[in-house]
Amino acid sequence: MGVKHGREYNDIWQDLIQALGKIPDRYIFFEMEEEDWARLGEKDRLEVDEALAEDLFYALGSEKMISVGSGVVIHDQELHRLNILIGDDELDFVSLI
Repeated sequence: MGVKHGREYNDIWQDLIQALGKIPDRYIFFEMEEEDWARLGEKDRLEVDEALAEDLFYALGSEKMISVGSGVVIHDQELHRLNILIGDDELDFVSLI
């Protein structure tokens, strides 16, 4: 189903990929080990990040918050944005409108 949005999906998706890249251990979401992530080339890492962004976009339609490695992605329905945090520190956000 995904989150409600007013922006083009592709623009949101691209912004989310960039924002998720700030979580250094995001590969844990897919139960990957650090060594496996380290062996991936840039193209393969991008494919993992693209899949992660897509999975999160749709999952956040029914879940308010999802852990991604040491970070968390929160769907703020009131502000129409996705917040990306590690602990109390906001790394980035993605506007949905």
